[in-house]
Amino acid sequence: MNELTENLNSSHRKKEFSCGKDMLDNYLHKQANQDIKRKLSACFVLNDQETDLLKGYYTLANNSLDQKIIPAEFQKKLPNSYKSIPTTLLGRLAIDNRFQKKGVGKLLLIDALRRSYEISKSIGSFAVVVDPIDEDAERFYNKYGFIKLPDSGKMFLPMNTIKTLFE
Repeated sequence: MNELTENLNSSHRKKEFSCGKDMLDNYLHKQANQDIKRKLSACFVLNDQETDLLKGYYTLANNSLDQKIIPAEFQKKLPNSYKSIPTTLLGRLAIDNRFQKKGVGKLLLIDALRRSYEISKSIGSFAVVVDPIDEDAERFYNKYGFIKLPDSGKMFLPMNTIKTLFE
């Protein structure tokens, strides 16, 4: 399968990336490489072939959720012996200002979900979890079927739902 994104590396022009949200820009500019080296997260970028600019990026990491915060209709399918449920964290997803409103966010989300699903075949992961940075981000994830977790601000999409996209 032809990969849409690639791992962030030193050849990428990170400093020119700007999505309009300082927290996401600063992460890419200053912290992403350290997180990768420390194995805290993996960062995937979409490079524009014509301009060599980064269109966007996302990060993935292992995560877990307390079983108590998972909605009842999903909890009943989980064994009681698991107090903590393994998940995949889609930690950050950002699109450079020059490429916003062109479907890049949807492409990156699908790429992240595909990677997460493939990983879940080797390492247990019940769902992909996001922690939206603001209401715009929450609306974006809501549009793609993510379910709000009560009292946490986080949202999740069960791996069984993601599986239907790729099989």
